[in-house]
Amino acid sequence: MNEIIFSPFLSIPTTLGFCMAKPPPDDSATGSNNYSASSIQVLEGLEAVRKRPGMYIGSTGPTGLHHLVWEVVDNAVDEAMAGYCTNIGVTILNNGAVEVRDDGRGIPVGKHPKYEDLTAAEVVLTVLHAGGKFGDGGYKVSGGLHGVGVSVVNALSTRVEVEIDRDGTRHGMSFKEGGQPDQKLTVIGDAPIEDGEPRTGTMVRFWPDPAIFKEGIVYRTQTIVDRLQTMAFLNAGLEFTIKDERDASFENVTLRYDGGIKDFVRHLNRSKEALFEQVGSFEEEDVEEAVEIAFSWNNGYQTDGIHSFANGINTIEGGMHEQGFRTALTRTVNAYARDRGFIKEKEENLQGEDIREGLTAIISVRVVEPQFEGQTKSKLGNVSVRSLVEKATNEHLREWFEENPKEAKIIMGKAMNAAKARIAATNARQTIRRKSALDGAGLPGKLADCQSKDPKESELYIVEGNSAGGSAKEARDPRTMAILPIRGKILNVERARVDRMFKNTEVISLIQAIGAGLGEEEFDVEKVRYHKVILLADADVDGSHIRTLLLTFFFRQMRPLVEAGYIYIAQPPLYSTQVGKSKVYLKDDIQRDAYVVEHPKAEFQRLKGLGEMDADELWETTMDPDKRTLLQITVEQAAIADETFSVLMGEDVESRKNFIQTNADDVRFLDI
Repeated sequence: MNEIIFSPFLSIPTTLGFCMAKPPPDDSATGSNNYSASSIQVLEGLEAVRKRPGMYIGSTGPTGLHHLVWEVVDNAVDEAMAGYCTNIGVTILNNGAVEVRDDGRGIPVGKHPKYEDLTAAEVVLTVLHAGGKFGDGGYKVSGGLHGVGVSVVNALSTRVEVEIDRDGTRHGMSFKEGGQPDQKLTVIGDAPIEDGEPRTGTMVRFWPDPAIFKEGIVYRTQTIVDRLQTMAFLNAGLEFTIKDERDASFENVTLRYDGGIKDFVRHLNRSKEALFEQVGSFEEEDVEEAVEIAFSWNNGYQTDGIHSFANGINTIEGGMHEQGFRTALTRTVNAYARDRGFIKEKEENLQGEDIREGLTAIISVRVVEPQFEGQTKSKLGNVSVRSLVEKATNEHLREWFEENPKEAKIIMGKAMNAAKARIAATNARQTIRRKSALDGAGLPGKLADCQSKDPKESELYIVEGNSAGGSAKEARDPRTMAILPIRGKILNVERARVDRMFKNTEVISLIQAIGAGLGEEEFDVEKVRYHKVILLADADVDGSHIRTLLLTFFFRQMRPLVEAGYIYIAQPPLYSTQVGKSKVYLKDDIQRDAYVVEHPKAEFQRLKGLGEMDADELWETTMDPDKRTLLQITVEQAAIADETFSVLMGEDVESRKNFIQTNADDVRFLDI
């Protein structure tokens, strides 16, 4: 089973690993009395990282491979946030290495007071939990695991080379497999002169270890560009340069946004129609915390356009800073609407989801001591940050409305129209619930449910077409596999308000089958009836379109389902060929081309669709848990995923065409 990570939507698959429980040891063979103090294994230094790399970088697939780059880049960004770095260069070398170069102060090269036989630079590269973010005298705020990160990169590489320009001198050192010292830190020359002054900064060049990253050392340039673009938006004036020496035709990418997060909002809205030209913004800071917010409204119907960051880290689960903004936004808009007569005395207040419809906002906070919930740093827990953000939004957003009455009027009108649609959707929900209560279980009639009531083992196959649905029902394991046939292409929710969704038969069937509600305010992931929701469509262009429509629906209206990792894509074959008495199935053109190399005389039959397969064939190629390949959909960076869905499913044809040309391997048969 594989995973797809939206960074962006057309990202590379990453294989997930599974751990099988081992049986208890045979005491008669080993002797239980042998369990003594000497049996306790202690992993020292970087050895622990190599033993359990997933604990430090998440996985040893493509996601973890790219994570090495983020760790080194984060160190350079820490220098930028401290005010000492303006340029960061990332180069993918053609020998399997990646080089990150910055013009910061350079890692300190003096002797470390605790490790007297090591310089500070050597400590940073070889000792876990060493770096400038700990204690006084380093960084006031830090996003990356400075020191921790670069030492982990060292541990998981076959070779690391470091150059440090500092105090007019260039120092160099290198490490071999697993972070073992190869060359001690030594002076290798004078620092080069740039703009009349000796250069300062750090260069780290590393070769990831193929013994750790067994799926291959293959970096995806667009993934790196996307990540660094976000960092450039969050650090106004910081310039990134990305080079790829593997591809002679690759044009270097330079990213710099002097407008910072205001440019970020414009970028996210570029495939949408803004309600007004300007992007609002404000900022506030106290002794240990600072917040910067940029915002705009567009003509879309989505309510999930708030993206938050803490010290440059994408807090995809939100947290106190996002909570403070939402609360103050709702309060401020309602107060302004009542003062200006948009809401009459006896009318109810607007709800948060009404106000957030079409909103795109970036919340970026800097915190000296951030408190993140969980190892993934996906949710900020600092209560004081909520207070700061609330205070800033209450004061500055009201000022912005007063100074921009024309734009404020447009926002109020948009929110009040959203409120009318919400009320209509609520009435539709109640009608559906009443009908479900009369019908009994409330499940769609065309659902062939599974026997198991345990969501952890239950699977829902969403199958396009009645013919394919019939084959899937016959092929399935009825104990754990449920089948829901859908007809044609479902509603494009990127272009529809929620009240329209409740008039769509296929959308209603999906809501009823999954059983956890709809929308940001109502959906409850704890009520989901299946922990595997599998999209099964033909392996052609139409099938891809159907999958994208379904993914857009889940991302926009049932996003916790995606974030929990419950959405999967089945992989039916596109080709078949006869080899002797056996039939061989090939998933796509890549597998077919690879097969041709070894079997130049086999003839291929292109399968026209799932409906042509009988039950046995569908089970063998696509549904059998022992043989099937599933792609798991997860969200790594919500802002990029949000932008991608807006481009792919929105109104802007030119943006969609440019996106596909950038990300597709072959655009000769581009179908817009």
